[in-house]
Amino acid sequence: MNKSFKILTVFALLFVLFFYSNFIYANGYLYDLIQRSDVSSIATNANPSFSFESEAQVLMEVETGNILYANNAEEKMLPASVTKLMTLLLLMEKIDSGTISYSDTIICSKNASEMGGSQIWFEEGESLTVDEALKAICVVSANDVTVAVAEKIGGSEENFVSMMNEKAKSLGMNNTHYMNSHGIDEEGHYTCAYDQALLARELITKHPNILKYTSIWMDTLRNGETELTSTNKLIRFYDGATGLKTGYTSLAMYNLVGSATRGNTTFISVIMKAPSSDVRLKETKTLLDYGFSNFETKKLVSQNNDLDEIDVDKNITEKLKTKICEDVYALCEKGSQPNFETNIVYNEKICAPLYEGDVVGKIQILNNGELFDEKNIICTNDVLKSNFLDYLIYFFDNYFQAQ
Repeated sequence: MNKSFKILTVFALLFVLFFYSNFIYANGYLYDLIQRSDVSSIATNANPSFSFESEAQVLMEVETGNILYANNAEEKMLPASVTKLMTLLLLMEKIDSGTISYSDTIICSKNASEMGGSQIWFEEGESLTVDEALKAICVVSANDVTVAVAEKIGGSEENFVSMMNEKAKSLGMNNTHYMNSHGIDEEGHYTCAYDQALLARELITKHPNILKYTSIWMDTLRNGETELTSTNKLIRFYDGATGLKTGYTSLAMYNLVGSATRGNTTFISVIMKAPSSDVRLKETKTLLDYGFSNFETKKLVSQNNDLDEIDVDKNITEKLKTKICEDVYALCEKGSQPNFETNIVYNEKICAPLYEGDVVGKIQILNNGELFDEKNIICTNDVLKSNFLDYLIYFFDNYFQAQ
């Protein structure tokens, strides 16, 4: 067989391969990567015994969302100023999306200036930056500034309240309904302890910058003329406390949504309708102490760890790189020794073109053989469909290397 005939044969094969490559798919990949982690078991659902004076309590671990303690958790109650957590969530969403910046101006309307309750005596026509407004709301629970923020975002407080209720529905806050942005008692304005834990988790996991404000003990506004001291004593008197929000009216009584972090573990506590400020603080500490004494959060899989580099059908020049879309955590009882397993399962058909962020499989986390959690596996690079020139170069390289 002469050299010319060999070259013609190669070209013929390339044309056949090129057209068939549009219809042939890879068989996929299934990797059973069994990894045993020296971590503690998932927390039990058994409630400890407490003698609380407040009417409702919840303790939640933030990364997993596990509830460690709940009492009257879904009973509808008056929220008072913990209402402002939803106002803060909607504001932080605007900030983190780039719609609003920390340096933007909040101007006080006549309506906002007339708000009673806790306030900074925000005067009509006066302005604050968004950064300053966050301090006023988070530190001293200023109703006047809260309404001004609501009007900034919603155009009116009424429109903003509609946004609050829509967001509550999307988060699964089934026992919550808002009538205002600030929390002054009003018919039809209610929430429950469990819903407040859901809301707090959304706020601090999706918008962690809020903790810069909710953890402030003392600060000033108006070039130092207005002193601010936090209504949340947890910040000063509890190790690792980061917030979040107090609430009080004569009908709602004393509420506190607290948060604290030690090491890799963060808990949210909710106390509602306590008889005094001292009781809500004491019972918040009790819940958090119980959490930190008995449980810890372990990272089972990190999204920063690269997984496999795999072949992709319809591309012959490069490998697809993959990773987990987000970290996987487990809430563990201290001192226990369970075994977690991970199964990585790629899609049956992985075919170019693929782009960074595309989902190509799942990682399954098993505990004692049962599914504990599941996360998507995504691409970390673009892999485009190979063209005719790519096939030509590839087969010439391989053909002549084989001679």
